[in-house]
Amino acid sequence: MRCRTREVTVGKVPMGGGAPVSVQTMSNVDPHDAAGISAQIESCAALGCDLYRLTVPDLEAAKVLGEVKKTSPLPLIADIHFDYRCALAAIEAGTDALRLNPGNIGSRDRVQAVVRAAKAKKVPIRIGVNFGSLERDLDVAARSGRITVPEALCRSALGHLKILEDEGFRDVVISAKASNVKTTLESYRLLAERTDCPLHIGVTEAGTFLPGAVRNSVALGILLSEGIGDTVRVSLTDRPEQEVRVGMEILRSLGLKPDGPAITSCPTCGRTKVNLFRVASEVEERMEALAAERRKAGDATELPHVAVMGCVVNGPGEAKGADIALCGGLGEFILFVKGENKGKVSEKDAPGKVMEHVVSLR
Repeated sequence: MRCRTREVTVGKVPMGGGAPVSVQTMSNVDPHDAAGISAQIESCAALGCDLYRLTVPDLEAAKVLGEVKKTSPLPLIADIHFDYRCALAAIEAGTDALRLNPGNIGSRDRVQAVVRAAKAKKVPIRIGVNFGSLERDLDVAARSGRITVPEALCRSALGHLKILEDEGFRDVVISAKASNVKTTLESYRLLAERTDCPLHIGVTEAGTFLPGAVRNSVALGILLSEGIGDTVRVSLTDRPEQEVRVGMEILRSLGLKPDGPAITSCPTCGRTKVNLFRVASEVEERMEALAAERRKAGDATELPHVAVMGCVVNGPGEAKGADIALCGGLGEFILFVKGENKGKVSEKDAPGKVMEHVVSLR
C-alpha cells in the first residue's frame, strides 16, 4: 500500500497522488556543453528514464539549460547550490523544477526570492537535504548524540518546507539522503509520518557500480515495499545510464514498472564451454536498444522472453519456459524457439540469430 502524498507535476511527469514511481538521474557532463548534455538525455530517455537533473553552477550554465530544454524529451531539473541567482536564472531559462538545499543558498530573503519566482512560473522545488550539508546547529546536535542523524535530517527538511509553505508554496518534493542505508531508511520513515509531500528517495554517495547498486537496491527496495517513495535516483560513481538501468530494475522487481526485456541467463560453472557473459550481454544490449526504438515509436508490444544458458543441465528446461533460448555446448549453442529445436548456431552468430527471432515473434 503506497503512502498517500500530494501530487506535484514536473513537466508532464506526476509525482505523488498515486502516480507511478518515476526514475531520474543526473548529468555528469560539463554543464556548459549543450551538445553533450543533449546526447546524454537522449541515451537516458531511451532506457526509460523519466526525469533528468543537471547542475547549474553559474549563469552561463543556466543559459545552456535553456538551450537544451528546447529539444529535451525529458523534463529538466536544475540543481542549485550556494548562489540563489542561478536558481532565478534557471527559472527564467525554462527549467521544469529546481533542486535546492535552502540551507546553503543564503539568507531567508534569498530563499523567499527563489520561492516567489518559482511560484509565479509554476516551477516545483525539491528540498534536497544531505547529512553532509546540514545546518550547523543540527549537525552539532547529531554529531554530539543529542538527536539522531535521521531526526536531524527530518527536522532540516521540514524546517525548509515551512519557509516555502509560509510563502503559500506547496509544489514541494523532499529528499533526506545519507550514505548509510540504515540512516536513509529511518530518515524517510520519519518524513513519511510527518509530511504528505512526495518523497524523492535514494542513497547519496553510494559508491561505484557494485556497492552502489547493492546499497541502493536494499534501501529503495525496503522503502518502496513499505509504500514510501514517489521518485527514485540510484546514485552511482558511474554513467547516468547505469543509474537508470538499476533504478528501472528495482522498480520492475517490485512490480512498480512494466517488465522490460526479459532475459534469463545462468551464472556459469566449470561445465560452460562458451563465452556466456559476452553472448548474454550482447543479447541484452540489443534487446534494450530494440525496446527503446519501439517506445520511441509508440509501440507497446512486449518483447519475448529469452534464456541464455551455459550447458545442458538447466538449459533444456529453461528453453521450455522461454520464447527463445540458447543452450550452450562446446563453442556453440542449440537454439530453441517456442520449445522447438532449431539446430546449432555458432557462438559468434548466436546473438544475431536470437534477435532475428525476437523481431519476428509478435
